[in-house]
Amino acid sequence: MIENFKEIEELFREIDKASHHKVNIYTIGGAVLLEQGLKIATKDVDIVVETRNEFVELQHSLQKIGFKPQIPGKEYSRMNLSQIFQRGEFRIDLFEKKVCARFSLSKEMIARARKMIRLEHITVYLCANEDVFLFKTMTERDGDLTDCESIVRAAIEWSVILDELKNQISMSKQDVWITWVGERLDMLEERGMIIPIMDDLNMLREKFIDDLEKRHSG
Repeated sequence: MIENFKEIEELFREIDKASHHKVNIYTIGGAVLLEQGLKIATKDVDIVVETRNEFVELQHSLQKIGFKPQIPGKEYSRMNLSQIFQRGEFRIDLFEKKVCARFSLSKEMIARARKMIRLEHITVYLCANEDVFLFKTMTERDGDLTDCESIVRAAIEWSVILDELKNQISMSKQDVWITWVGERLDMLEERGMIIPIMDDLNMLREKFIDDLEKRHSG
């Protein structure tokens, strides 16, 4: 477990020294919450890069500093995970552009991200809590639902989440994603969380089911 964000900063400095080309790194998981004190520890660092070249460069840099590739487990079945790298306590979940089969690093997400550190070769951004929340509704990993609760308690812009959800569905052309997010938000409501966008989400969910039934009956 990683309990101090400074450990992650040091890791990024280590990666930078092993790199030869420019890479923009977007951190989207528990590390973002750790930095804000919304999480006391994280098992992994979730990283997204925009391009294939950046992905390959980062992969090489990680292997140079002793990280070993691992095979993703069943809890990643929805995530279309590009690669897992492990070294001691550090595990990095590395994604190329698409965090899940339907969840892409959008221009809006990039614009919302906060620059955390700029080094010689790599620049590290922390994704907005709204985007971390959406990311964590896509996984079935232990603790992600609890992280969603922490994000809600810290106050988020629900309109941003709803807009990005619609944006992701539009970009992917696969609106089944609404059912996965809906499942997680249902669970959060059962835990006592107030979800102001549930009416909108239910309308999107009903439209998906209606469209699906029409396609099957046709």
